[in-house]
Order: sequence, then C-alpha cells, then structure tokens
Amino acid sequence: MPREIVLDTETTGFEPHLGHRLVEIAALEIEDFLPTGRSFHAYIDPERDMPADAERVHGLSAAFLKGKPRFADPEVAHAFLEFVGEAPLVAHNAAFDRAFVNWELGLAGLPDLPEPRWVDTLALARRRFPGMQNSLDALCKRFKISLSEREKHGALIDARLLAAVYLELSGGRERGLELTVAQVSGVVAIEGRSDYGARPRPLTPRSSEAERAAHAEFVLGTVKSELWKTWL
Repeated sequence: MPREIVLDTETTGFEPHLGHRLVEIAALEIEDFLPTGRSFHAYIDPERDMPADAERVHGLSAAFLKGKPRFADPEVAHAFLEFVGEAPLVAHNAAFDRAFVNWELGLAGLPDLPEPRWVDTLALARRRFPGMQNSLDALCKRFKISLSEREKHGALIDARLLAAVYLELSGGRERGLELTVAQVSGVVAIEGRSDYGARPRPLTPRSSEAERAAHAEFVLGTVKSELWKTWL
C-alpha cells in the first residue's frame, strides 16, 4: 500500500469562517495500514481567546497556547506540508479537519489540500455499520481499542486511535498475517526444491517404539479417522 497520513486537529470551535482557529494538529505516517513511527505534531497559538466549551473538550487553555508558534510560521505550516507530501490524508469526519487545515493554509498564503486527497473514516464506518454510532469513541469500543490513555481529546492521541480504527475498517489486524506475492513465490520455490528438508543424517527419535505405538493407538481410538494413519 502507498504511504498515507492519519490526521487529527483540535480547534477553538466549529466554523473557521466565523473566526475559529486550529490549536493543535497531529499527523501520523502509515504504510500498509501500519504506523511507521514517523509523526508531526504541533500546538498552535490561535491568537484569540479559548471558549470554555472548547477547553472542556481538549483541555488547551489560551494561557497554555500563548507564545506557541502560529500556524503560518514555517515550523508549522511548511513543516506540516513537507511531512504530508503527496500522501492521502485520513481523518474522521474529514470535512471538519479539511475546512480548518485549508483555512489556515489560505491565511498563510499556501495551497490547500483538495478534497480528493482525503479519506473519511466516518464515511467508511457508516457504510460498514449503517444506523449505528460511529464516533471515534464508539468505533474504538466496537473494535476493542483501549481508550485508557485518553483523559481528554487531543490531536496526537486521537490520531493514534484513528490509525488503529482505520486498520480495522480496512480489513482488520489479520492483514498482518497475509502473505505478499513475493513471500508466496518464495515459499513455492522452496517447496519445489527436491532437497528441501533433507538431512545428511536423520535425527535419532526421542521416543521409544512402545511410546510411539501407544500414541498411535490413542489417536486412532480417539479420533477414529483414517486420515491420521498417514501421519502415524
């Protein structure tokens, strides 16, 4: 699978065009639906007050954010775009995050991240679980993803949780057990070798003949299948 970026944001409210701003942004790199360990994270000075309702959600106060970099500063905007590159962006309720990110990019005089680049896990969840609660919390509980580390919403922890949810929505943990074409080809090539498994000198059995006979009698008497005779 190509490189993808799982993204989450925290804000002062719901509408960027009404003056609400980003206060935190986090992005995690994944490949083949698994985190690579590379990430981008920044707290951002919104240069405005923090509504009490928003602070109750994410716990970020205006006093804490004062003096942090602004989004337009190169250490945030340019570093974020460099980290993201051309990769698709995965977000939960992606329209919300896209609106804020693109608004801030516009204020910084930078190009936006167009809608076709975004993957909305909320839309994926609604297709898979129609009529059910599909918030990030609800999906974590449904997929048995621990929420123990999260006391309040935060972009970094939510991005980590979303990466785990995205893995499940994209096929589940069993993806890690799938064999690639190269691996399968390798196995076939090895099994096709006439000397595969051959030893110059067989190992000495560690069980006695009587023990092996007793084992065979037990298996055939319990399982009662002719198939097992092949292996005894």
